[in-house]
Amino acid sequence: MTKLKSKSGAKKRFKITASGIIKRKHAFKNHLLTKKSTKKKRFLTKFAIITKADIKNIKKQLLI
Repeated sequence: MTKLKSKSGAKKRFKITASGIIKRKHAFKNHLLTKKSTKKKRFLTKFAIITKADIKNIKKQLLI
């Protein structure tokens, strides 16, 4: 049987911490930033934690 490959899009988008929590970046920080407040842009730079509903699907994509 051949090796299973993880989804390359998922590899780029998610990071796993040492304790097993999956982190992701916030959306809407790419363009059209002039109309967004400084506070909003600063909030969007921080990492977010994946919700419980999505963990099983993302772990399947990352082959964990």
